[in-house]
Amino acid sequence: METNKKTQILPIIVASLVITTVATAPALAKSSKKPSSYSSAAAAASLIGSVPPTPAAPKPGQHDSKPGPAWKTVGGTVKNVEGDLYMVEDYEGNQVKLYVGQGTKHIKKKKVGDTVRAEITRGGFANSIQ
Repeated sequence: METNKKTQILPIIVASLVITTVATAPALAKSSKKPSSYSSAAAAASLIGSVPPTPAAPKPGQHDSKPGPAWKTVGGTVKNVEGDLYMVEDYEGNQVKLYVGQGTKHIKKKKVGDTVRAEITRGGFANSIQ
């Protein structure tokens, strides 16, 4: 008689688990939406908190005077050196001004004719120069 009760209880337990799973699945699916499914970046940003602003590019004639976030890497030949300003002609023929300072990581002072590769900020400050 006891084994008969056990065999009757097992299907009831399995059925209640199935019913519970089926009932909660839609609620779980709604709460696990990915931020990429939102139509705007503002809606996605509101989910993760505030997004730090991107620093504005310096105005013409101004440059960064200290290291900052890397903007791009420039490679080319040094054409002119005036104090802390290096004029570099990149491999495409463009003239690029690089500003160096105490925050610039470099092995040795560069001279006209040297080939360099520099990681620079938006304002032209060389974070590193090789």
